[in-house]
Amino acid sequence: MKSPCKELLDRAIATTVAAIDIYNKPDFLYRAETFSILAINGWELLLKAKWLSEHDDKIRSIYMTEPAKKDGTKSEHNQSEIKRTRSGNPITHSLYYLAKKLVEQKHLSQTAMGNIEALLELRNSSVHFYNQSDTALASRLQGIGAASLKNFVLAVRGWFDRDLSEFNFYLMPLSFVCLPQQMDAIVFKEEEQNFLRYLKQLEEMTDEEDSGYAVTLNIDVRFTRSKSKDVPEVRPTKNPDAPEVRLTEEQIREQYPWDYDKLIKECVERYANFKCNPEFHDIKRRLLEEDRFCHVRYLNPYNKKSSNKKFYKANILQELDKHYSRK
Repeated sequence: MKSPCKELLDRAIATTVAAIDIYNKPDFLYRAETFSILAINGWELLLKAKWLSEHDDKIRSIYMTEPAKKDGTKSEHNQSEIKRTRSGNPITHSLYYLAKKLVEQKHLSQTAMGNIEALLELRNSSVHFYNQSDTALASRLQGIGAASLKNFVLAVRGWFDRDLSEFNFYLMPLSFVCLPQQMDAIVFKEEEQNFLRYLKQLEEMTDEEDSGYAVTLNIDVRFTRSKSKDVPEVRPTKNPDAPEVRLTEEQIREQYPWDYDKLIKECVERYANFKCNPEFHDIKRRLLEEDRFCHVRYLNPYNKKSSNKKFYKANILQELDKHYSRK
């Protein structure tokens, strides 16, 4: 039989996976609202699991109590009694109470707490009324959700040494989500602006650079190397009939991070017989003809005769391996 702590942990993960599954559906009009409700549920279960792990798995530790006399009437002192719902079930401590206590005890990052507060605000407005999620707001909401998942994975790993790599903990990029073009209802622009101002305050109040946690995340779609053979290849080409993809200068530099000095340094550290001589420059000159190894940045992009600087991809070493001996 599972301990209460283990049971809560498993349910927290299951709830959060359900939140991701709902959000990533191709056509779901209540996407952000449903995600926030389930994600908050997942966090509350996770915090209760952590609370139990810190209190010897005593289930009573998560119950709210109130002073009571022997006859059951309330009193300002004497013994405490478990507070109960109208049906008689025990009332547990709230998510906010547990999060605040765990922050005070240095178990939970203040930045993660800020993200939970933002998610709570979204959940509350979703449950008690509704949000007008236009494109600008939807982007911010996705940033909150993505940060929440990142924080959740870090907390589970740090608190319970549980690896969640078996699950796909990501939210589908907005580029692939059909956002509503119009809405035949009242538009509450003031409420949206209030929420965004509140979110900005949380971001400013919880700035922990090295914690690994985040209040919100910026969603950036970029090209990365894939090991799957079924993924279509994307690479620079001079073919005029190829689909056009525009990259910023910053994205290009990420693809070609090495300058000449860095390339030489890498070669010296990698090869036993490397020499920066005419033979090396002749090999390099042939590789420069291929965009997959080198990008030339011109001072005047419209004049190929202007001053330029060359930047290299790390994969150029794979070609140099054919000419030099590894250490």
